[in-house]
Amino acid sequence: MKTFLLAAASIVLGTASVQAADLAAHYTKAPAMAAAYNWTGFYVGGNIGGQWGSADPTTSTVFSPTGYFATSSVPAINTVGAQSVSSSSVTGGFTAGYNWQVNHAVLGLEGDINYFGFKGSATGSAVYPCCAPTGVTVSSQVSADWLATIRGRIGFLAAPTWLLYATGGAAIAEVKGNFNFTDTFAGATESAAIRDTRVGWTAGVGTEYAFGGGWSLKAEYLHVDLGRASTTSTNLAAFGPAIAFPSNVYTHSVDIKSDIVRVGVNYKFGGAVVARY
Repeated sequence: MKTFLLAAASIVLGTASVQAADLAAHYTKAPAMAAAYNWTGFYVGGNIGGQWGSADPTTSTVFSPTGYFATSSVPAINTVGAQSVSSSSVTGGFTAGYNWQVNHAVLGLEGDINYFGFKGSATGSAVYPCCAPTGVTVSSQVSADWLATIRGRIGFLAAPTWLLYATGGAAIAEVKGNFNFTDTFAGATESAAIRDTRVGWTAGVGTEYAFGGGWSLKAEYLHVDLGRASTTSTNLAAFGPAIAFPSNVYTHSVDIKSDIVRVGVNYKFGGAVVARY
């Protein structure tokens, strides 16, 4: 009987030990690790969108006692020479950059080069107060074929794969302007051209979403201001044109501003995820 009781106790205690070990293992087992996106790394991509811009080309001159114009004609020329053009076009190109993730903040440096497609023209006419019905016609053409930017980015993570950011930096483009002046009093003509690689500024905001394997989609708005480029001209000629009037100095200038909305896709090289609990 004593032997039977000892055997039964051994069985009960052994079963309890096994159950206790299973229970302890269940509650002490580490939870599974989840993958979190890490934004640090070099990336390349492409973008496409639209630009809506404006420019204010100007043509002006000054009165000269030895020049061609009557005193009252100069204000008429300057008024008709203050012109405005607008432009809209598709834009698109290539992007490269690098991000640094620090906790929930993401800092970055990005550059891109794009087809800009800015192009516009304007023409205006006025009658000379002194010599009606003769008058003046001024025409302007403005264009910028490409645009490059070098920008910093600073953002925060609304979610591990969702970035909201602000961006700003330098905008670079070759600005071109062509100007022509004619009048009907004595067939006077003058012309000038501008071709200037401008360094202006840009600023905007955007959002980017990473969806796996290093790929991400972004949407972005930028405002671009390329400043004003100017040139002077003294090539006014009339009466044939056989007589030059170099004392009539012309000033021509042009500025370009644009708003850009675009979407893009980026691919980030290197480790895309880190482990976290």
